[in-house]
Amino acid sequence: MNILFYDTTTYDKKSFDEELAKHTDVTITFQEADISEKTVSLAKGYDAICAFVNSDLSAPVIDKLAEIDIKLILLRCAGFNNVDIKRASEKGITILRVPGYSPEAVAEHAIALALAAGRRIHKSYIKVRENNFSLVGLTGVNLYKKTAGIIGTGKIGAAMCRICQGFGMKVIAYDVYQNKDLPFVEYVSLNELLENSDLISLHCPLTEESYHMINKDSIGMMKKRPIFVNTSRGALVDTEDLIKGIRENKFFAVGLDVYEEEAINVFENREDELLEHSVTARLLSFPNVIITSHQGFLTNEALAAISEVTIRNARNFAAGNVKDYEANQVK
Repeated sequence: MNILFYDTTTYDKKSFDEELAKHTDVTITFQEADISEKTVSLAKGYDAICAFVNSDLSAPVIDKLAEIDIKLILLRCAGFNNVDIKRASEKGITILRVPGYSPEAVAEHAIALALAAGRRIHKSYIKVRENNFSLVGLTGVNLYKKTAGIIGTGKIGAAMCRICQGFGMKVIAYDVYQNKDLPFVEYVSLNELLENSDLISLHCPLTEESYHMINKDSIGMMKKRPIFVNTSRGALVDTEDLIKGIRENKFFAVGLDVYEEEAINVFENREDELLEHSVTARLLSFPNVIITSHQGFLTNEALAAISEVTIRNARNFAAGNVKDYEANQVK
């Protein structure tokens, strides 16, 4: 199996090189450029490509991959809303993903955002670096004995529920499918969750039904000034409505690892550019908002798991066994 690896970073190469050392039947060529209609041709002669959560795997790209006889797309991530699954299936291209690499990594990042935003750690850090030791503007809130509302209780949401329970919080949740491994969680309707939660954290996939599930109406239902965290998908939240809610003092704090405009920013260094008209700049203008660059997954343990499962997917495909992690079969 000969794989072209798109959008390589130093941490990708390190973790995959360590995993490749265990196998002699898989080779990877690392490419810094991400996949697009212009860079598809680089994959000619390879058996498969490896892409990430923000890679362009739209119908035109899929068509060009089919033209050069690529039969396998390896996603080194769980999400696949950036992939035209229907077109891939039509072209006979299998999509294999990593459905669960480290739920705890993302959940721990979510609680870190809640704590940092809620205790104004970002403001304090900047002030102290400038020798300003005043406590004005740094008053936070306790999580202990408050109510955590977890939207989505799959593996990541379940990990977040356990963390919140450990903080001494009451945990309520909303999910179409209740997780029987969480006996301490009270399942409620979405409206009930919004009305009663001091911390609201999103841990659900992006679907037609969940698109913009957080909007002006749902924000209007929320308990007075909750902490709001999103580490799932940016489009779960109507960003314009979120910004309006922040302006109207609806939130005590907001922590975002994902947001709608992130595709042009994520994993890129734009420090010399002006973002004056961007959603990112507007969100960063608020003192009670923290944004990180889609780094919830980024731990040594998660990277090792991603590498291991991705290489296993490639080897399984070569052996004719792909059913476990085939995104084409996800409804």
